[in-house]
Amino acid sequence: MKSSDSTLAHTEAGSKVMRSRKTAGAARKKALTRKAKDNLAGYLFISPWIIGFLGLTLGPLLFSLAASFTDYNITSKMNFIGLENYKRMFTMDDLFRTSLFNTIYYVIFSVPLTTAGAIILAVLLNQKIKGMKFFRTIYYLPAVLSGVAVYFLWMQLLSPSTGLVNTMLAWFGIDGPAWLFDPEWTKPALLLMKMWSVGGGMLLYLAIMQGVSPQMYEAADIEGASPWQKFYHITLPMISPIIFFDVITSTIGAFQIFQEAYVMTENGSGGPGNSLLFYNLHMWNNAFEVFDMGYASAMAWILFIIVMILTVLNMKLGKRWVHYEGGDSK
Repeated sequence: MKSSDSTLAHTEAGSKVMRSRKTAGAARKKALTRKAKDNLAGYLFISPWIIGFLGLTLGPLLFSLAASFTDYNITSKMNFIGLENYKRMFTMDDLFRTSLFNTIYYVIFSVPLTTAGAIILAVLLNQKIKGMKFFRTIYYLPAVLSGVAVYFLWMQLLSPSTGLVNTMLAWFGIDGPAWLFDPEWTKPALLLMKMWSVGGGMLLYLAIMQGVSPQMYEAADIEGASPWQKFYHITLPMISPIIFFDVITSTIGAFQIFQEAYVMTENGSGGPGNSLLFYNLHMWNNAFEVFDMGYASAMAWILFIIVMILTVLNMKLGKRWVHYEGGDSK
């Protein structure tokens, strides 16, 4: 009897184990089914972006990479020529070197000047004095104006004979340059125009400056810190993440300069002495003036590589000077 009771007990225990396993398996299956439905719903919601990315970004990106190794001019078939477009770019196209030099020149000067200008302007507009909202609005307005309209405005302002800039210089006995008609002054003219519209960056810096704890400045005042010391040891470290972001985006944007040169030079010719023949303008001319799409695609990928290298370099160097509130700059 004891043997049969023991066998029965083992059988019932085994049945309970099997039932619990089946219950757990069903619950697990139900949970997986629910998770799959949630994932499917999520993918359906982001499907417009996925379709747009595949059709309008990744697809053209891969197509341009393939076209860069071909002799392709839209009307003909794509004939594979290997690295000939890249060889031609570095050994035969003098305008490639000119356009790259002009673009690098613009990047080297525009990024530091606009960043420093935006920071200085934000510091001035962060003061608690009467009427400051009016000045903040005035300095931000140029950032919201239409690009083409601004370019035509500055073409009038920089006119050698009737422009307001040279007229004001004449009040002080200064003979103004020819600006857009002088190869030595065309790029400084664009830099001057760029400095006029630093209000967008100013707004970013102003926002983060107002988030800096006042107790930090109060402690610095107790220690007898000067305004410069407070700016250097408190303000700059606290706004360094925004400076880092601004430098990266401004560098990428400066390498993509195109509209200014295309609008402010006759038919996108690049200005006097090709002084405003920027990289993107030269690429545009190859793509849509002579329809050499294969060569233009190769130029686009060289620009992509240059910008990518500089971005990675900025990311690496940023760890040395960017400070976050948590103390971790990684």
